[in-house]
Amino acid sequence: MDNSLAAGRRLALQVVLAQAAVAVVAGLAFLVQGVHAAVAALAGGLLIVAGTCLLALRVFAPALAGPGSMLARFAVGTLLKWIVVIVGFYLILAYWRLPALPALIGLVAAVLVNLVVLGLKR
Repeated sequence: MDNSLAAGRRLALQVVLAQAAVAVVAGLAFLVQGVHAAVAALAGGLLIVAGTCLLALRVFAPALAGPGSMLARFAVGTLLKWIVVIVGFYLILAYWRLPALPALIGLVAAVLVNLVVLGLKR
């Protein structure tokens, strides 16, 4: 088992790239319903990508620290991730007035990537 900082960074990069790929696929899949639906699905997926990037940067960008400090970084990073997702989803629905269902499906598809990628790493 490899618990190094480099292994964590590699895993975070794999998750972010896989989420971005799923967001693009979701956007392309919704092109059959129109451009607005495709943009909504892509934007929903990219919200998760942005949040995961923020979480990874918060946890893995600084040097290693003690367990308490790393736990605090993870907790703050997770909080920031979900703030980005919630505010972004609000903007998608209320400000840009994009369709809700494609945005939600893109968002959920990108979240499910975490389970798949992390499940394959066992």
